[in-house]
Amino acid sequence: MWSYDNASIHDMPDDMLIELVMLYLDIDEINMLFRIFSYKKMKRAWIENVVAQGERYYNLNYFFAWYYFHAKRPRSYVKAMATRQLNKRLTSRR
Repeated sequence: MWSYDNASIHDMPDDMLIELVMLYLDIDEINMLFRIFSYKKMKRAWIENVVAQGERYYNLNYFFAWYYFHAKRPRSYVKAMATRQLNKRLTSRR
């Protein structure tokens, strides 16, 4: 049997919680996050943590862009945000 430190669940940053819920839980839980956190915080965490993972979650990101973030051209938006995050990460390593 395994266990974990109960205090560790309180130490999780908001953006990590948002990322994990968006990747692994259902729409009901994602909708709950939108009631807990601001739209702006949700969108920033999505772009920086989920979209930044690239092609692996392309279809999921397309859905989020369309359904939650109301992108007019969701496929183009996801691609542009992924490119922006990649460029941001590459320039910060210099």
